[in-house]
Amino acid sequence: MAPWTAFPHSGDYPFDASRVKKCWSQLHAGDLEPLPQEPEVLAAWVLFHGGEFQKAAEAGLQAGPSGITVANKATCVYAHYLEPKEKNRQRLFLQVADQAAVLAESEPENANAFYWQAYALGRYSQGISVAKALAQGVGGKVKSALESAISLQPRHADAHIALGAFHAEVIDKVGALIANMTYGAKKEISLNLFERALGLTPQSAIARIEYANALVILEGDKRMAEATRYYEQAASMPPLDATQRLDVDMAQTELAN
Repeated sequence: MAPWTAFPHSGDYPFDASRVKKCWSQLHAGDLEPLPQEPEVLAAWVLFHGGEFQKAAEAGLQAGPSGITVANKATCVYAHYLEPKEKNRQRLFLQVADQAAVLAESEPENANAFYWQAYALGRYSQGISVAKALAQGVGGKVKSALESAISLQPRHADAHIALGAFHAEVIDKVGALIANMTYGAKKEISLNLFERALGLTPQSAIARIEYANALVILEGDKRMAEATRYYEQAASMPPLDATQRLDVDMAQTELAN
């Protein structure tokens, strides 16, 4: 595996196994991943939360099925925030989608297996264009996987965020009528999903960022001031780990631009 681009704030988020365990419920408020019992899987999560995304992905894969989720999360975070080449991003997202689909088949009660399949396919769709992805039938897979994740874990805030974004982006690309007829995508459902996510994870920067994006897509200029406030809130939040720092950095960059 070629070296990945390094997390730009290396060393700012020192974790060991003890601290990850202590902070687990806060670090995983969005995905509700269970605290792993296997030391090698916990070690991979230590790497992940500290921003060692490539090492975390490699360690997770080496740990076997119980390490697939940390490998998938590390790969997706890296691909979305740090990988500079679009071709590599697409390859990494498809790799995760395949790994997550296999895990979902073998562990049908694993909400995060479905979530990471959907997340990876959703980000892949954004890379090739949502309209093209919908034409390829990817949209139905994303929606189904996210609904499965929420059905398995109704308090999965990250799945609510992703499904809210799905509804908004489909409406944006094909129009409200076709979006509703083809995918059951509706503005009201999207906004309600984001409200639910914020209720579940009130300290989430990414919930605010994605909600702000959806408000602009669905409501336009009349919600721009509200969307800006959400970005400002996200930009001012104290991050707990490397991934949250990347969220905050993104919000600050958007505001600056």
